[in-house]
Amino acid sequence: MVKIVNLRRARKERARQERQRQADINAAQHGVPKADRNLARQSEEQRITRLDSHRLDRNDPDD
Repeated sequence: MVKIVNLRRARKERARQERQRQADINAAQHGVPKADRNLARQSEEQRITRLDSHRLDRNDPDD
């Protein structure tokens, strides 16, 4: 038996796959989204601040 194929659906599915392929290529070329960069930067700043606040031997000029 031959499977019946709806040509309209097949064309739309092929177009979806092509758009997804192009989106993957663009994502690889342009790197990380701005929101992700900002989130990584903020978490790194929080980590450094938390680490600095727990230091025992601070080099304060007031001492």
